[in-house]
Amino acid sequence: MAIVFLLIGLKIISILVKFAGKGMEKRGTDETLRPFLLNLLSWILKAALVITVIQMLGVATTSFVALLGVAGLAVGFALQGTLANFAGGALILLFKPYKVGDLIESQGHLGVVKEIQIFTTILLNPQNRTIILPNGAVSNGDITNYTREGKLRVDLTVGIAYESDIRKAKQVLLDAAEVTIPFPQVDVHMDK
Repeated sequence: MAIVFLLIGLKIISILVKFAGKGMEKRGTDETLRPFLLNLLSWILKAALVITVIQMLGVATTSFVALLGVAGLAVGFALQGTLANFAGGALILLFKPYKVGDLIESQGHLGVVKEIQIFTTILLNPQNRTIILPNGAVSNGDITNYTREGKLRVDLTVGIAYESDIRKAKQVLLDAAEVTIPFPQVDVHMDK
């Protein structure tokens, strides 16, 4: 009876996990977070099933559950930093303070987001160096997203000689800005 219950339970868990995956897909859950959540759900349901089957066989499960609780606590303490990074990654994927392609500054680093993983965020800085930030620190720290609003303002003060032609200097600066900033969405404005 216990073996039949185990086999039926495994089949039901498989169906439930597939159903949950389709639900997450319809709700637009992030593709990075979806496999992890489905795997976590599967393992929790399978652990509950195994405990139930052991109980059906007549084995006292209270000590077994207590042992699992102590083991879980020990693993939790051992993986404290990793769990903080996981929680931070889940928060980033849920609340989306930035997305791939955004220019952000966090933890003293400035760069374009190349990848958001469950434990880390990968940036590419202006010097073409890859920076890997732990999500726990990123989610608990300050994040400056420079591209969220679509425009970035840069103030630049340029001095010219009093006897110089202001219109010509302004045109030279506008031409230089168009050459060095080849993005179509960039608007160059000048004040006197």
